[in-house]
Amino acid sequence: MPGNVIELRNLVKTYCVGETEVRALRGVSYAIGQGDFLAIMGPSGSGKSSLMNILGCLDRPTSGEYHLEGEDVSKLDKDRLARIRNQKIGFVFQSFNLLSRTTALENVELPLFYSSSTDSQDMTRRALAALEAVGLKDRAHHKTNQLSGGEQQRVAIARALLNNPTLILADEPTGNLDSRTSSEVMNIFKSLNEDKGITMIMVTHEPDIAAWAGKRIYLKDGQIVREETS
Repeated sequence: MPGNVIELRNLVKTYCVGETEVRALRGVSYAIGQGDFLAIMGPSGSGKSSLMNILGCLDRPTSGEYHLEGEDVSKLDKDRLARIRNQKIGFVFQSFNLLSRTTALENVELPLFYSSSTDSQDMTRRALAALEAVGLKDRAHHKTNQLSGGEQQRVAIARALLNNPTLILADEPTGNLDSRTSSEVMNIFKSLNEDKGITMIMVTHEPDIAAWAGKRIYLKDGQIVREETS
């Protein structure tokens, strides 16, 4: 369908644990449109992590298709998947995944070190613009261990924005934050989604955080069992 950033067709993911076969995903089919804000919910073991790893091109399905902007990425080799991750996907994690003894600016610049076409001046300019987008330009030269948890997560969001991604994948992005800071982070996500049109996909176990998303799907035993829209 035109206008879909993501189309999943009968995704199956099977793991072998010893001699036991575990089916983490059991035929997931779903479409995510340009500019959607989707929350993925479900109990532990429901398949959320397996689905996010496939969406983020960190893993491949055992069978089925994953189309990202019209390209079937489910069968690409590791090098091509790495390029897609760097060019099209921004990641935000619960644990921030920042380098603690480097500055906010240096952490945000990190994805551009893998790009041979970016000079250092352009790298700094783009990183400062990303920090400005999350309200942290004035903290650019502070080391991340001098920043609060909310500020560290905003640095992580700025880093995710650096390559103008097609979509941002957020895995429990407020899991380590208090409720007030969680609201600040979710306001940033909402703004990026509504003002910049970035497609957002977020895994969360918190209903109040999921409520920020326009759509919610619930997984159970590797299948989508319910969908809600706001």
